[in-house]
Amino acid sequence: MQQFSVRIGQRLLEWNRPIVMGIVNVTPDSFSVHCSSCTEAAVLASVTMAVQQGASILDIGGYSTRPGAVEVSEDEEYDRLEVALRTIRNHYPDMPLSVDTFRSRVAERVMNRFGDIIINDVSGGEWDSEMFAFVSRSRVPYILTHTGWQDIHQSLRPRRYEDILSEVLDFFQTRIDCLSRTGVTDIILDPGFGLGKTVEESYCLLRHLDLFQTFRLPVLAGLSRKSMFFKPLGITPMQALNATTAGNMLALERGASILRVHDVCEAQQAVQIYCLTHQND
Repeated sequence: MQQFSVRIGQRLLEWNRPIVMGIVNVTPDSFSVHCSSCTEAAVLASVTMAVQQGASILDIGGYSTRPGAVEVSEDEEYDRLEVALRTIRNHYPDMPLSVDTFRSRVAERVMNRFGDIIINDVSGGEWDSEMFAFVSRSRVPYILTHTGWQDIHQSLRPRRYEDILSEVLDFFQTRIDCLSRTGVTDIILDPGFGLGKTVEESYCLLRHLDLFQTFRLPVLAGLSRKSMFFKPLGITPMQALNATTAGNMLALERGASILRVHDVCEAQQAVQIYCLTHQND
C-alpha cells in the first residue's frame, strides 16, 4: 500500500493505508447534522460518533451541492460552519479538519478564525477565480474535485461528455499544473462521482479509478449514498448504505486512499477487510 502525506499548518498528516473522512454537513438535507437542529449538542454528538468510529479527517460543509438546493449566502454558509467548527475545536482540537466550500472568502474567514484546515472545493477552482490564489498564499492542502456543473446554480443542467474518463484526466492534469506553478503541492484528487455526471459516467470513473494513480497523489472517493447506487437499485439514499459499502470496496481495490462517507463505522470495516486482504502488498 502506498504512503501519502499532506501538511496542515505545522502538522504532517501521514497515512500508509486508506483512511476515512467523516462528513459533518450542517445543511437542511444532510445525513449527518440537520441545520434545523444545528446546535452545539447536535454537532458534538455527530462528531463524537465519527471520531469514536475511526474517522481520520472530518469534512464540514455548510452549502448543499445537491441538484436544486437552495442558494446560501456567504454569511449564512460561514455562520453554519462556525457553529460546527467552534464545537469541534473546543472538544477535539487536534482533529484534522476539511472545509467543504467553493468560496475563497468563506475559506479565508474560516482559516482566520479556526486555524489550519484542508479546503475541499467541489468546483475544482472553477466557480471562484480567487480560490487558487488563496490556496497558494495560505499553503493549505487542497482537494481538487471534478464537477460536471458549470456553477452551483446550473446543477440540474450538467455538461455532456464524449469521453468522461479522458476529460476528467485532462482536467486534473491542467489544474494540477496550474496549482503547481503557484507552489501548491498538497493536492488530493476527487473525481466527483455523481457531480454533474450520469450513472453510467460515474461507473466508468469507478471502473478505471486506478488510472488516477498516474498523478502520484492521494485519490478521494466520495461515493456515500450517491445516485449511482440508489437510482439503478430503485431505492432511496437512506437505503443505500450497503451499496455504498460495496462501492467503497471497489474504490479501495482501484487505489482510493481516502473514503469520504456519512457512515464511518461501515467504511472503516471496509478498510479493515481491504487491509487484511492486502497485508503483504
